[in-house]
Amino acid sequence: MNRRFEMKKVFVPLAEGFEEIEAMAVIDILRRAGIDVVTAGLQGSIVKSSRNVKVIADKKIDDIKEDFDAIVLPGGNPGYLNLMKSQKIMKMIKEFDSKNKIIGAICASPMILAKLGILDNKKATIYPGMEKELPKPRSEKVIVDGNVITSQGPGTAIDFALKIVEILEGKSKADAIKKEIVY
Repeated sequence: MNRRFEMKKVFVPLAEGFEEIEAMAVIDILRRAGIDVVTAGLQGSIVKSSRNVKVIADKKIDDIKEDFDAIVLPGGNPGYLNLMKSQKIMKMIKEFDSKNKIIGAICASPMILAKLGILDNKKATIYPGMEKELPKPRSEKVIVDGNVITSQGPGTAIDFALKIVEILEGKSKADAIKKEIVY
C-alpha cells in the first residue's frame, strides 16, 4: 500500500517521570492534525509522570510492532533518564535516524540523541542550563536540522508540536491547528 496517502503515524514513548505538558501538548496537537499518535509505556500501561499524574498509554513498549513516520521523546526528570535506560528505545531511535525518519526531542531528551551521536553534525536546542550536553547547542525555542526537531521545555511544547505537524502535514495544516487552538 502506498504510505504517501495513509495517515501519518507518530510514536510517543512514555517513561516513568515524563513531563506532562511536553507529552500531552504534542499528543493533543498531532491528533488534532489527523496524525495517528501511539503512546507506549515503558514499564506498563499506566505511566506516572514527573508530577504523579497517572496516564494510561495506548500500549506497552513490548507490544509496539508497527511502522512509524516519526518518534517524539518527551522530557521530564527522571523521564528522559528512563528513556535512555531502555535498550529498545535506544535501538528504535537509531533505526529512525538510519532511515532518516523524523525524531523529535524536547526538554532534556535531546541529550539522548547527543549520547547516540545523532547530533554530532546537527544544531539542536535543549532545556536551558544543559547546553554542555550538546555538540552544537543553540538558544532558539525550536530547531529543525535535517530529520531532527528539538525544543527547550514545557513552555515551548506547543511550538514544538506545531513544527512537527508542519513537517509531517504541511504549513497550512499547522496554521489551521494554530487557529483552532487560538494560538
